[in-house]
Amino acid sequence: MTTLSRRLLLASPALLLAAPAGAHHDTTVGAITIGHPWSRAAGANTNGAAYMTLRNTGREADRLVSASTPIARTVELHTHVRDGDVMRMRPVRDIAVPAGETVRLRPGGLHVMLIGLTEPLRQGATVPLTLRFERAGEATVQPEIQAAGARGHTH
Repeated sequence: MTTLSRRLLLASPALLLAAPAGAHHDTTVGAITIGHPWSRAAGANTNGAAYMTLRNTGREADRLVSASTPIARTVELHTHVRDGDVMRMRPVRDIAVPAGETVRLRPGGLHVMLIGLTEPLRQGATVPLTLRFERAGEATVQPEIQAAGARGHTH
């Protein structure tokens, strides 16, 4: 083994720890792949939301049934509905993820609502978010915090 090879081998754990927070975008639990989780910057004592894609590669439908994070007093699954000329957020019981399909959680649509943030969501940081699926089980993802007005995940 050359000196360079030994140095690279010894440095590799440090290089992994130095990887950017958003370097690992997909998490898989059972037949569900959770892609590109992200959120928007928000202050403490306010609300935030998390967005992502949920892809079901299995042959059976699944459902996202709940979520939790240590940085919010309450976490709910939400959607937007039109009420006359106004769009309003409403909680939903679950988010269906049909077999072989992808469901996109996004601003103005389905999302995970973080109610009563106990600390700010700072741009560039990540936060732990645990998702619970009826069939696939539980997975913790790290949504990357984007700018306050972001419309989608950036790399």
